[in-house]
Amino acid sequence: MPIEVRTDAAITEVVLNHPPVNALDSQGWFELAETLRRISRDAASRVVVLAAEGRGFCAGVDVKELQRDGRLITQVNRGCYEAFAAIYECEVPVIAAVHGFCLGGGIGMAGASDIVIAADDASFGLPEIDRGALGAATHLMRLFGMQKTRRMLYTGEPISAAEALRLGGVEEVVPRAELRGAARALAAKIASKSPKAVRLAKWSLNSIELLDVKKSYRFEQGFTLELYTSPESQEARDAFVEMREAEFEAKKR
Repeated sequence: MPIEVRTDAAITEVVLNHPPVNALDSQGWFELAETLRRISRDAASRVVVLAAEGRGFCAGVDVKELQRDGRLITQVNRGCYEAFAAIYECEVPVIAAVHGFCLGGGIGMAGASDIVIAADDASFGLPEIDRGALGAATHLMRLFGMQKTRRMLYTGEPISAAEALRLGGVEEVVPRAELRGAARALAAKIASKSPKAVRLAKWSLNSIELLDVKKSYRFEQGFTLELYTSPESQEARDAFVEMREAEFEAKKR
């Protein structure tokens, strides 16, 4: 299973463990969504730490699955929507502990969380424009603001943990070896508070947020599907899988 759940007292760790890069296939996203919803319904849950094993936090969707069967794009879209919504709507706070790469769907997960703590080796990016796709700009904007989001989306350029901290998109940057401990320490502080107060605080914060995260992301996904079905998108995905530069019409003139 690509998702592991580890519970210690009132703190629940949801850990991605899907080598080599924690990229989830269509079913993996639905599994993540159901895991978060199950935890949310558990009255004993106080706080969630969303973390990962391996080289990085999450490389997003499994592009190779889509190359094998492009018809799964609608399932992938739905799965991502459900997973990000489940994190955002989780009745208890979700702390994302990010190390290494946080790309594509990883941004959706971090951006849907309440708080992000990053390891000093973390980097954040939306490389979708080079993969023939779009998506998760809603969640990127929750982290880094409009100007940085537009640059990152248009160029595919990632940013470092230090830059993410400067922009206010992460709460804290710690050495890689201390990441899980730092996330758990903050989780323990939250878990020590009144469970009812914390759940009501989460509900109230989501209710007063200016950006309607679910509707905004759903709107984005319509453009993702439109792009995905275009010849340019196919060329971008082929180039990624074949590890070469994509060749678009504009380059050939």
